Amino acid sequence: MALCAAPALLKAQVGQPRNDFAVGVNGGYLINRVSFNPTIKQNWKGGETFGISLRYTCEKYFSAVCAVVAEVNYANMGWKELIETSDETYSRDVRYVQVPLFARLGWGRERRGAQFFFQVGPQLNYCIGEKAHLGGDWTVDNPGRRPNGIVEQYTLDVENKFEYGIVAGLGVELSTRAGHFLLDGRYFYGLSDMFHNGKKDPFGRSANGAIQLKLSYLFDIIRTKGDIR
Repeated sequence: MALCAAPALLKAQVGQPRNDFAVGVNGGYLINRVSFNPTIKQNWKGGETFGISLRYTCEKYFSAVCAVVAEVNYANMGWKELIETSDETYSRDVRYVQVPLFARLGWGRERRGAQFFFQVGPQLNYCIGEKAHLGGDWTVDNPGRRPNGIVEQYTLDVENKFEYGIVAGLGVELSTRAGHFLLDGRYFYGLSDMFHNGKKDPFGRSANGAIQLKLSYLFDIIRTKGDIR
């Protein structure tokens, strides 16, 4: 009897159910590069990002608070070339709607205090527009003036509108009576290419990689009853 009851008692002690649902907004800044093959020399390109956040907290397991986080964001990604052979400049804004879905683990105070968290999950992007920015004595007639002699990217629009990848990051959260204030850093690694990558196509790889820094504000819609710290 005691052995049969032990798993249930252990579960009751370890897993503490939660039923918290919070919504809010986020905004921040990102730097992006595109992993091209053949390689194109680049600097990091900056851009803005903002959107809405939803979080459902389901359980506290040992000391870890388990939650699922979803966002719908706008992000200005793309690339900025490093052209060392002339005074020409080239960058391209590639604008996306992003939908990341995180599994999140947090450690610390759930209410009225600070919490450290780690989150990871898949992310889907959809390209909604793009714009090239050219400067200097611009020409593509002489490939020798281009980075590594590659010029095909200038005449290509984004061919694969849908993009997918993995995103992961770390952050801190401060919970108050007024809501939850979060600061996090994350990295997106693209697993798909923006241009076609067949044998006859100019690029075998053209995937985004972005570092993002975000501030978020969430407020509770549903909150677990009781004295929770």
